Amino acid sequence: MGPRPTRIARLAILLATTAGGPLSAQDAGRPGPPTDPQRVAVDAVFADVSGSDSPGCALGILQDGRPVLQKGYGMADLERGVPIGPATVFRTGSVSKQFTAAVIALLALDGTVDLDAPVRAYVPELPSYSPEVTVRQLVHHTSGVRDYLTLADLRGLRALDFYTPEESIELITRQAETNFPAGSQYLYSNSGYLLLTAIVERTTGKSLREVARERLFEPLGMGHTLFLDDHTEVVPRRAMGYSPHEGGAFRIDMTTLDHVGDGGVHTSIEDLARWEANFVDPTVGGEAFLETILTRGVLTGGDTIPYAMGVGHGTDRGLATVEHGGSFVGFRAHTLRFPDTGTAVHVLCNRSDGAPGRRAHAVAGVLLGSFMDPVTAETEARPDDDEGERNAARADIPDFASVVGSYYGEELDVTYHVTLDPGGVAVRAGPTRWTLSPVPGVDAVASDAGIRLRFVRDASGAVTGFLVDAGRVQNLRFVRTEPIH
Repeated sequence: MGPRPTRIARLAILLATTAGGPLSAQDAGRPGPPTDPQRVAVDAVFADVSGSDSPGCALGILQDGRPVLQKGYGMADLERGVPIGPATVFRTGSVSKQFTAAVIALLALDGTVDLDAPVRAYVPELPSYSPEVTVRQLVHHTSGVRDYLTLADLRGLRALDFYTPEESIELITRQAETNFPAGSQYLYSNSGYLLLTAIVERTTGKSLREVARERLFEPLGMGHTLFLDDHTEVVPRRAMGYSPHEGGAFRIDMTTLDHVGDGGVHTSIEDLARWEANFVDPTVGGEAFLETILTRGVLTGGDTIPYAMGVGHGTDRGLATVEHGGSFVGFRAHTLRFPDTGTAVHVLCNRSDGAPGRRAHAVAGVLLGSFMDPVTAETEARPDDDEGERNAARADIPDFASVVGSYYGEELDVTYHVTLDPGGVAVRAGPTRWTLSPVPGVDAVASDAGIRLRFVRDASGAVTGFLVDAGRVQNLRFVRTEPIH
């Protein structure tokens, strides 16, 4: 099944249908340019972010590689009163991964990089895991390498703390084990794409920024697209990033990190159209390039996963999709392609609540409704209800006070201090503090943020340490150093 329709999607579909009858199915069986009723319905998708006092989003719609609608909604810079337009440049978060993967694919096709070689052939400081991690597994998120952003959070680094890409590589290489044997599972990891950046740099002698400019962006005419590896650099046409604040206000939400590969691409709707055109007429890389980056990963057990190289395959109401989202600081982005109809939708937002994925699929519903399966009651979104688990009784921990103490994690080189808290236990790492509650029926505590501590006990039942699970990081070991009296 495709994504469940949201209120935005349902409103857009209703407006398009009531305003102009059937959605734009052409006699030839391909969508055409948006009709006037469809444009009204598309504008409705962005009505809540269109104000002159609000950050917003930019939209690009393409048909068979040609732009048919490019538009901005809301403001790129609230302080200076600059509106968003098709030329506005946004940080795109993990949408960047398709460009990193594209560079790796080009280097693989010309023999510079071997996708099936061990990563240690290029990054020898990576531990010798068993089995060895390959370059291809980094691309497909099947490496098991722990996510460095999650590791940084677990180390107690805050969102505005500064650390270098080199320090993040060092943190990755401190990990004594992977989340799972390489190739056996899929688990999204930003570390894989940071390591791919290192591979590009070490095999070419140039930065990823330089190689991407030479091999991708300049040949495609993407003159305002770059991997931004210096946060102090002036970027023409750049939107500021924002997050909602109290009373309907907004706060600037930018980053000082200079990491690229897993993120870092700044681009515009106009430039993304030039990238999209290469999927119709691959002037860069040719058909072999397209086949390489669109081929899905395969696990060692033989199962094919939805993720290819920087993009994921899926469906939306019966139509095949190729898409990827991005999310970092005050920016959100989404690229969405429907190969069977030749339609693409790009949404770039400069607000952390921009929801570009939902908006992109809502726009697709306006344009492609007659090509899609109908919306049914079964596809309606339903809220999750896990309050029962969050409010579990403390009695699930055999001796709650017994977990209090200090614990050292060698792989993070950090000490966690665990104390009692009215809601369970408090865990402090440097300036960062989490509150965790017992997990029903398990000798563990967990937070709403997804951090779980699984306690390890000796034969007498005394707590000797714990394992930390935090989404993209699993089985991180901490050893008790002392109890707190």
